[in-house]
Amino acid sequence: MSDESGEPEVEVELEARLEEQETFEPPESFVEQANVTDPGIYEEFEEDWPECWERAADLLSWNEAYGTVLNDENAPFYEWFPDGKLNASYNCLDRHVEEGAKNRAAIKWEGELGETRTYTYNELLNEVEAFAASLRDLGVEEDDVVTLYMPMIPELPIAMLACARIGAPHSVVFAGFSADALATRMNSAESEYLVTCDGYYRRGDALNHKQKADKGLRGVEHGVQTVVVDRLGDELTHFLGNDAYDYGELVAEHEGASVEPVSRDAEDMLFLMYTSGTTGEPKGVKHTTGGYLAYTAWTSRAVLDVKPEDTYWCAADIGWITGHSYIVYGPLALGTTTMMYEGTPDYPEKDRLWELIERNRVDTFYTAPTAIRSFMKWGETYPDRHDLSSLRLLGTVGEPINPRAWKWYYKHIGNEECPIVDTWWQTETGGMMITTLPGINEMKPGSAGPPLPGIDARIVDSEGETVDPGNAGYLTVNNPWPGMLRTLYNNDERFIQEYWQEYSDEDSDEWVYFPEDGAKIDDDGYVTVLGRVDDVLNVSGHRLGTMEIESAIVGIGGVAEAAVVGGDHEVKGEAVYAYVILEDGSEPTDEMRERIVEGVEDAIGPIARPEAVVFTSELPKTRSGKIMRRLLENIASGDELGDTSTLRNPEIVDEIAERAAVDTSDANEAAAADTDSESGTASEATGEDADTDSDGADEDSDADSD
Repeated sequence: MSDESGEPEVEVELEARLEEQETFEPPESFVEQANVTDPGIYEEFEEDWPECWERAADLLSWNEAYGTVLNDENAPFYEWFPDGKLNASYNCLDRHVEEGAKNRAAIKWEGELGETRTYTYNELLNEVEAFAASLRDLGVEEDDVVTLYMPMIPELPIAMLACARIGAPHSVVFAGFSADALATRMNSAESEYLVTCDGYYRRGDALNHKQKADKGLRGVEHGVQTVVVDRLGDELTHFLGNDAYDYGELVAEHEGASVEPVSRDAEDMLFLMYTSGTTGEPKGVKHTTGGYLAYTAWTSRAVLDVKPEDTYWCAADIGWITGHSYIVYGPLALGTTTMMYEGTPDYPEKDRLWELIERNRVDTFYTAPTAIRSFMKWGETYPDRHDLSSLRLLGTVGEPINPRAWKWYYKHIGNEECPIVDTWWQTETGGMMITTLPGINEMKPGSAGPPLPGIDARIVDSEGETVDPGNAGYLTVNNPWPGMLRTLYNNDERFIQEYWQEYSDEDSDEWVYFPEDGAKIDDDGYVTVLGRVDDVLNVSGHRLGTMEIESAIVGIGGVAEAAVVGGDHEVKGEAVYAYVILEDGSEPTDEMRERIVEGVEDAIGPIARPEAVVFTSELPKTRSGKIMRRLLENIASGDELGDTSTLRNPEIVDEIAERAAVDTSDANEAAAADTDSESGTASEATGEDADTDSDGADEDSDADSD
């Protein structure tokens, strides 16, 4: 039996129920097998802090046992397990081989053209040792920084683990970054060694990566020895030149080499990761061996429910912190099978990811809301083609996920049987900080969840006082945690200035970490992250968070994705401009535009009414998938657009600007007829309410909350 639209009534009822539902319990079948199921863990961690973090350290093998969990004598330069010694490569490889898992798949790699490579733990250990021996022969010594500039190919984690094996910190530079970005990072790290590749595939095309690497090397202020991986074979001829070596030849020469893992102090640097800073100069975030590895292993086990027998897939890029923590170090420390994919989710077809999940029988899938919104736009036809029943757990990372996208993910990918962990964290935190424990907590779409056990996260006002539930404020972390950054490379002063606030009283000094994200908390202690506080819109005296407005727009049927920015306005000072992508089958009509405007007014209020709604087929995005909001702001304000070369789709900018010119002109004519009412709104916004919404949003909150 069907309704008038032709849809089965049962399906309509299910959709309605899902739309109305605000909380979701984890399935009993999941809880029965989950790694962490005792709700008392929160109280135990609080009562036994910081010794509670011994649980994380116990997931690792130590060369020399630690006696101290936390040294806070020189806060905020905290030290975790400072008198212990270990090696990250040993923890990710040798011990699993020694414990009988040598034939278990460690890495499953899928190339864009359909190639596959699988490394067992024994095979991965052999190649890591061979490349570690190669690096030593090239002169790499303990504490030398080795730069890795590679796409998603297996040689990238191999090089990371080889560096860790000989005590040489690695600095991974995302392959999509420019030559100048490579040079800047190598100069900052004083890195004299580079591992790169000839090229890679993107949407079926062979890209010349070595050409870009060579250009970057011309900007490096010191000599560099380079190792080049041959990814493309006959597709691209490349020449090594001086001080350059072929990866395959080096590994072949050192095949069978045995390289003893270097015993590292827990506080020795494991890697540098450069992230963007407010000054324009990238920040070299320093992560150390013991605390970071313990924390990524613990969160992988507790939050992602990773088990050794799993096939686990984090669909991030290793060039970001998510890939470091939850493709390489966390999963391999637990001895599971971790998947890597070279290509894009829509090549050669829009069901590529679901085909990979079906074929590899993936247990856990961890991806970004940006990707989920694309899946929604393409429609459920594509996942419906495939058997996704192997999935046990779903996760999101990189930015807040709106409730509508959450529910689509829950229904169409998880079949309403997989818990979703919506994780908030940053490059600087090293690992997850706020999220549900899937074997314990109910889920609230749109809210990340409570702080993890042992994490003292609070929402405060501008005076540092805790805000009441439901009010927006600033997210802070009031206790250190093992995965935290230790400092910024060669810049302790900037480390304190950018991240820490000191509060003093008669008894002690307290250091508080500021992630620069806005958030609110509910009566159950669930945190909703609203995004970056440095991108707040100030409309007629009201501070409005772009994430809140975007969520309201995406909650409207037919909308796939939205980006909201502020633009100059004669009356309001700053006005809301919305750039909207519609789902396939929805038309960019005046009626749809009015539905969007009304939806924002209903959800937030007339003060958030968009000045213009610009329909577009795409949003300008960097090669890593981040929306380039600066360009959208320039379009809204009629400013010069500037450089668009870092975009993966630069052609869309002119198209958006042309559409915006028409839409904004029409909106201004309408606004001119209503100036009196707008002026009244502005005058009413000068009271207390103007200061209560200190929230904001930015898609870069991984903040890279990658």
